Amino acid sequence: MTQDSEIDTLVRKRIRSLRLAKGWSLDDLAARCYLSPSTLSRIETGHRRISLDQLSPIARALGATLDQLVESATDEDVVIRPHRDETRGVTSWLLSRDAGPHGTTVAKMRLTKPAPPRDTEPLRVHPGKDWFTVLSGTVELLLGERNIRVEAGEAAEFSTMVPHAFGAIGGPAEILCILDHDGQRTHLHP
Repeated sequence: MTQDSEIDTLVRKRIRSLRLAKGWSLDDLAARCYLSPSTLSRIETGHRRISLDQLSPIARALGATLDQLVESATDEDVVIRPHRDETRGVTSWLLSRDAGPHGTTVAKMRLTKPAPPRDTEPLRVHPGKDWFTVLSGTVELLLGERNIRVEAGEAAEFSTMVPHAFGAIGGPAEILCILDHDGQRTHLHP
């Protein structure tokens, strides 16, 4: 089976599944996307090629985007693999594959090392804001001249134009964080 035919089959299945999930008959969907029920039936069963001028109104009627109808269905889209940076003592899982509103990214991080001492490594600055909540352990947030302890169940939000760094205190800590584009580049990449 070629990649084009696999995508074609996947799109047909998604159209039918979305229609059935909404409890719609072919007539119901046809009325919403201005195609005939017989055309929709032939599209769903593979007896008619799907053209872009048909796919767009079908997607809109189903409340889906074209991207959602044609996106890959491989296991790589499901399993999120960790990225380990042993030098910094950070393991991260990028939970949002696509940037969210305003370019934000959601990530889980496991911190195993303390925040770097101020006298050995300069604290980082970048435009935007960072937000994190501590899932387990304790995190030390170095923010300007302040050292702030953030315990499990607590959260922190701060302007990233203030020099900052963070690390674990007394053992590993796990955080869930929301980062803008600059925050992602600074905190998730060595």
